[in-house]
Amino acid sequence: MVGVSQNTLAFWVSVISLAISLFSSVSADPDMLQDVCVADLASGVKVNGFACKATFNETDFFSDILAKPGLTNNSMGSLVTGANVMKIPGLNTLGVSISRIDYAPGGLNPPHTHPRATEMVFVLEGQLDVGFITTANVLVSKSIKKGEIFVFPRGLVHFQKNNGEVPAAVIAAFNSQLPGTQSIATTLFASNPTVPNNVLTMAFQVGTKEVEKIKSRLAPKK
Repeated sequence: MVGVSQNTLAFWVSVISLAISLFSSVSADPDMLQDVCVADLASGVKVNGFACKATFNETDFFSDILAKPGLTNNSMGSLVTGANVMKIPGLNTLGVSISRIDYAPGGLNPPHTHPRATEMVFVLEGQLDVGFITTANVLVSKSIKKGEIFVFPRGLVHFQKNNGEVPAAVIAAFNSQLPGTQSIATTLFASNPTVPNNVLTMAFQVGTKEVEKIKSRLAPKK
């Protein structure tokens, strides 16, 4: 049996410990500490995730929410239907979720980010032009069709556009139970309270009238 010196052993222990530390630091959600922790969405307890329900059953782990296409008769011609912890409480602490995104012909899932997750889309039907922008302001884009996959790195601005003449649909997978979504236009022009006009006019190099027009169009419907 080949002996291992204490210095060599200590070196590899340090390397492995560092690797585990780095892996943990890039994980989207914290690791689970028990078999299941079904989310108690009604609990007033605030934790990094949701408190666990005392009892659970099979319905906490099931949903048919993605079975049917979503309605795309809106200004963007697209609809995101999320199957996350808010819809499936059994996802709590599991670090995954999926969505279905439907697009009318010409429909757009506008530029947005997911602050807590990387996204992978699988095309169910149709063809899409997709892309993300790096922090160096480089656009990475591609046309994808049925059966193909594209990945959007965590936190980067990205979009999907159906330039075809028929509807399209994808399944999107996330490495977070609740990835979060910040739509760039809505975040900037329809926040509550609103972002001051002088911030937006300077940032976008447009006049106050243009900013007010965009705000009025993106304002939540009452």
